Amino acid sequence: MDEDTKDLVNRFVGGDRGAFALLVGRFKKRVYSVAYQILGNHLDADEVTQETFVRIYDRRQQLKNVGFFQGFLMRVATNYAIDLIRKRQRQFLNVDEEAELPISTSMELSELTERPDQVFERSEVLRKIRQTIEKLPPRQRVTVILHDVEGFTKREVAEILGCPQATVRSNLHIARAKVRKWLGFKLKGE
Repeated sequence: MDEDTKDLVNRFVGGDRGAFALLVGRFKKRVYSVAYQILGNHLDADEVTQETFVRIYDRRQQLKNVGFFQGFLMRVATNYAIDLIRKRQRQFLNVDEEAELPISTSMELSELTERPDQVFERSEVLRKIRQTIEKLPPRQRVTVILHDVEGFTKREVAEILGCPQATVRSNLHIARAKVRKWLGFKLKGE
């Protein structure tokens, strides 16, 4: 974390509302992106983003290690997203299969100039992968999204989820195997 962000976090923990507003501006896109990848729709991602910052503000005194602010933030966001998934499952709601596909925040403009058939093929592959990831149990889903989609390291994912790195590695291994199986991919030796 850069020194400017550390300074903002220190000021925020000390009660500076202006610093909090700057932190929200700095991190809200990342929180929204993670929430959207986990939940697959904009309304839920907006809810998670807003509630995450409300909870962070209310729990600012719990932030003892300023360098762990991003991990603390992502832990709150992913836990709230998992709670929403479990709530949906308990209520037996059907997931809209026509949900809008996420566009990676790292997508380059040149990627948007593909031929229509390439765009359709890619969107179909992404739709199938997204649907397959949505079948995973919540912790495996979040682990895959944080590591493979959002690019957090295994150590960072472990900090965010509050579990050992070995659990992250195990969840990734199991989740990837399930996704490969469900999508019909074969590995060497299978």
